Amino acid sequence: MTPHSTHTADRILGGWLGRIAGNMLGKPVERGDYWTRARIDRYLRLTGALPLTDYLPEPPSATTGFELRPEWQHCVRGRISGSCRDDDVDYAILGLHLLETHGFAFTTEEVGELWLLRLPYLQTFTAERVTYRNLANGLRPPLTATYENPYQEWIGALIRADIFGWTNPGDPHRAAALARRDAVLSHTGNGVYGAMWAAALIAAAFTASGPRAALEAALERVPASSRLARTVRHTLALHAAGAAWEDTLTAMDEETGRLGWIHVVPNAAVITAGLLYGDGDFTRTIALTVRGGLDTDSNGATAGSVAGVLSGAAGIGRQWTEPLEDTVRSAVFGFDGVRITELAHRTARLVLG
Repeated sequence: MTPHSTHTADRILGGWLGRIAGNMLGKPVERGDYWTRARIDRYLRLTGALPLTDYLPEPPSATTGFELRPEWQHCVRGRISGSCRDDDVDYAILGLHLLETHGFAFTTEEVGELWLLRLPYLQTFTAERVTYRNLANGLRPPLTATYENPYQEWIGALIRADIFGWTNPGDPHRAAALARRDAVLSHTGNGVYGAMWAAALIAAAFTASGPRAALEAALERVPASSRLARTVRHTLALHAAGAAWEDTLTAMDEETGRLGWIHVVPNAAVITAGLLYGDGDFTRTIALTVRGGLDTDSNGATAGSVAGVLSGAAGIGRQWTEPLEDTVRSAVFGFDGVRITELAHRTARLVLG
């Protein structure tokens, strides 16, 4: 490998590790209507985990009012042995398989075919589950995204976008175009723009000077008048004006909170704030993003992916990577137990040959 390709491969591995670690950090508190910012911080204070620099601690015995997700025993510090299975990681794996199978000229129809072949129906949620049912009933895009689908602008397409960023380092335009082709299977409007933005953001992170530069480059790839773009711009402006992280999130919640905790727009604000106030530090970035609430595991995964690309694998602390044991649990047929380093190598091969 040349020094340039070695550098790119390390950043791709950083993206995979960052996505998985960020997802694992947020998974125990993934329920934005219950695990608010205030409740998350109360839990962290109760367990002596502020500032947050490692996976969440397990709850003290006989403590009430802090009900973690049922999977918590496999994704809190001291109990992690390989990654937990989660759709935020399943879709990155499925996207890799898509590109390996069909190449960068894949069609939206081929995305749907791979879902039916490789992904269990009961491991899909919201827009993806509606789309899966529509596919099984013989509908074709774009009807798969619109027929009886109230989740068209939720976060599902955004969580599928990383692979298009990792395989297009420094090319946010191409990354966004590929993410759009995937996203229209299940989403419309801001749901599609969120996927385009995330893919462009990750692609830009390979060459950007820092998170703000990557965020500004990604904004160029979505319609400027869209609600998603306006929300990201407002978050950028509050940070530039010197607002504190807490005040920025409070202002953005007042602006977008009524959309719900799984809608892509308020979650984009949380991701943007985590990246800006994390300022390129991997641990601080995923900690602030998860403390921001809403769809914590998805947001932690996306912010972790961007921060991991910015820092490279070498810039991610061992407290995040060692418990993963280089192993991924996955519901994608044929991939359960795959090595994280293998996934990163296969991704780099698509870029570097």
